[in-house]
Amino acid sequence: MSISKTYQPQEAETKWYNYWLTNGFFKSVPDEREPYTIVIPPPNVTGVLHMGHMLNNTIQDVLIRRARMQGKNACWVPGTDHASIATEAKVVALLKEQGINKKDLTRDEFLKHAWVWKEKYGGIILEQLKKLGASCDWDRTRFTMEDDLSDAVIDTFIHLYKKGWIYRGVRMVNWDPQGKTAVSDEEVIRKEVNQKLYYINYPVVGEDAHVTIATTRPETIMADAAVFVNPNDERYTHLHGKSVYIPLVNRVIPIKTDGYVTMDFGTGCLKVTPAHDLNDYELGQKHNLQVIDILNDDGSLNDLAQILVGEDRFAARKKIAVLLQEAGVLEKVEEYKSQVGFSERTDAVIEPKLSMQWFCKMDQMAKPALEDVLNGDIKLIPEKFVNTYRHWMENVQDWCISRQLWWGQRIPAWYLPNGKFVVAKTAEEALVEAKALAPENSHLTTADLRQEEDVVDTWFSSWLWPISIFDGFKNPDGADINYYYPTNDLVTAPEILFFWVARMIMAGHEFRGQKPFTNVYLTGIVRDKLGRKMSKSLGNSPDPLGLIENFSADGVRVGILMSSPAGNDLMFDESYCEQGSKFANKVWNAFRLVKGWEVDESLENNNQVAIDWFASRFNEALKEIEENFDQYRLSEALMATYKLVWDDFCAWYLEMIKPAYQQPIDSATYKATVSFFEDVLKLLHPFMPFITEELWHDEIFGTRKPEDCCIVAKMPVSGQINPQLNTELEAVKQIISGIRNIRQNKQISPKDALSLSLKANSAINYQSYLPIVVKLGNIDKIDFVNEQVSGAASFMVLTDEFYIPLAESIDPVAETERLQKEKEYLNGFLKSVNAKLGNERFMQNAKPDVIENEQKKKADAEAKLKLIQDSLDGLAG
Repeated sequence: MSISKTYQPQEAETKWYNYWLTNGFFKSVPDEREPYTIVIPPPNVTGVLHMGHMLNNTIQDVLIRRARMQGKNACWVPGTDHASIATEAKVVALLKEQGINKKDLTRDEFLKHAWVWKEKYGGIILEQLKKLGASCDWDRTRFTMEDDLSDAVIDTFIHLYKKGWIYRGVRMVNWDPQGKTAVSDEEVIRKEVNQKLYYINYPVVGEDAHVTIATTRPETIMADAAVFVNPNDERYTHLHGKSVYIPLVNRVIPIKTDGYVTMDFGTGCLKVTPAHDLNDYELGQKHNLQVIDILNDDGSLNDLAQILVGEDRFAARKKIAVLLQEAGVLEKVEEYKSQVGFSERTDAVIEPKLSMQWFCKMDQMAKPALEDVLNGDIKLIPEKFVNTYRHWMENVQDWCISRQLWWGQRIPAWYLPNGKFVVAKTAEEALVEAKALAPENSHLTTADLRQEEDVVDTWFSSWLWPISIFDGFKNPDGADINYYYPTNDLVTAPEILFFWVARMIMAGHEFRGQKPFTNVYLTGIVRDKLGRKMSKSLGNSPDPLGLIENFSADGVRVGILMSSPAGNDLMFDESYCEQGSKFANKVWNAFRLVKGWEVDESLENNNQVAIDWFASRFNEALKEIEENFDQYRLSEALMATYKLVWDDFCAWYLEMIKPAYQQPIDSATYKATVSFFEDVLKLLHPFMPFITEELWHDEIFGTRKPEDCCIVAKMPVSGQINPQLNTELEAVKQIISGIRNIRQNKQISPKDALSLSLKANSAINYQSYLPIVVKLGNIDKIDFVNEQVSGAASFMVLTDEFYIPLAESIDPVAETERLQKEKEYLNGFLKSVNAKLGNERFMQNAKPDVIENEQKKKADAEAKLKLIQDSLDGLAG
């Protein structure tokens, strides 16, 4: 099979992805093998591929491909989340373009439009993941609103309600006035915004005096229930127990004291508006204050406001500032920066709002979920997130699970004509419940029952994901759930550690009696090279599909993994993808080099040292790579693989063994090299699946059967390491680098052969390495000497001295300058080593091998300094 001069990634990607799909390499069914399972964090059906998805799914694919090559039954389950708020917003916007208002539709009519939208657009992101090479079992693709998964949500709701863990009540929630729904904390994005701080005078009842409060929300003063001061604030002691008028509406409210008030913020007086601030609400509950809600669901002022009724809250803010100014009670206005919550989906400013909602108690479910992480049954990677997790779980709040939407699983509560309700799966079951509730309900029919309009929070379906996708609710003793659950690794973002990950752990214990996964790999945020979070508004987020087109899927995978240590934000730059693309080309060109060699069976093998070294070095690197994988240091595992292939294999091994131009290679060396290349492809495959599969099927590896693909090739297992050989070959590489440096410094052509004199002070037996030095250094003569060679360029490797006599005389001034610089560097290095060895704490706590290594560094530096000083003395003499 001929091989093209350059790698054609688009052709290879299409060919091999279709081949893998057609031949079922991604498919998994329970068998006798050890299962390895990953469930995808289901992206929203509204989503398209962005850089966060690229990172998350590349990591998952690397893990799943590696497990597959280790002989495990690898199962990666894909799917999408119905994303109630985001999808409903998309459908409402689409209908608006068609001249249709949601309010004019029935629920069923709207849902028909929503399902049409989902079928048309909902699978886009999964198709895009295929371009990345994601080896998901696509036959297992699930959707959080398909019938079985929706049934699981409803059954779960009923189970928890009967257990007393779901209840209905009025509580303060995050309200999205544009979406007209409660949203979870996770769906609130905090942003720093420029605001104004309004200083307003509240007249004291019965006195010619006032108190001044500072607020960013003057439009809510009509809902004030009290003014609070700190009991220790001497400025206001005389006002304790008195009252003030609210400006403009002249309603009387009391002045109260509480240590919650910060004396040095604003004026030290705090207006408390229980209906429109969470902290104010809690303070109001503590002091039994009246709650006055002056805002409609859309954020406009209602009749209770008394003034500016019907005005939008932000328009009212501007207008009330004018009214306060005209009334002479606006003392001043200052510029002020503060954090404000915005709805993730609509970008509307979140309004804290008291609302009748459905809640799920979390305190009991949180206990085993916290214990799992604290005792190590579930590992958070990196561990720094354990404390964050602990804080969340020890301070867990009840979960608002209702959403004022139509798209989603409808809450299975049914209201009776008298306002009471029952919880049941169907109207028929609800009727039975209603009749059992009280004798007066015996005459009711299903027509008398009204189902709750709200749907459950999207997280209330996705928290069941690891169970429901394996039909663990429909068939709790089925083959799939008992084989694949608990899953192995979860890869997700830290910002949903509590909102999704913790809740899945809770659900796992509640509904399966065990954890849902063992390891949680938490990725960082993808930022640009300036450190800014990537976003559409900044225009700093590249199109992932465009990157794949420009740099290949393999190049992008390598690029994004190069800069992605677990849990830490990564500064992404397209240059990483370019580096990944160049790496693919390096592998391709190395393969072309080997493929182009002719084999002569009659030639002897003169490369056994190089072969033995690379075998040892490969095993050494493989051990490091495996350790990195075991610690989930995927970026480090990639870099160790990259260095092994680029440096050790391509830059050194192939150069050591390649025959002279147009000359054949011996059979033993060729076979060893082909075998090495095969192992290199296996090692690279999880990171670079396409180019490795393309090269895997070349004829130099023999005839492959259709099922004999790199994707299922057995991953190499670390073998014997020869530390002495590895160490000595590193010294040989330094010798060659020393020779090349002299050539460069003296502007000597690589084609010109040089002589080399060697004064051996170490125990290295250089005889076996001389052919490599001769070949790569272009040396025509090597002498072993017992003393320094005068008039020669010199360098040192370990304790051994090397001299290259030069045809022209050495410029003593330039050579002295060079040696002085090297001496200065070594003196600084020696000083740092001596500081370590002189540090009592270091000597007491460091491992013996670490101390021995530092002592060796000291000895080497001292030996090199002696050689330099001898050379300087010779030049001066």
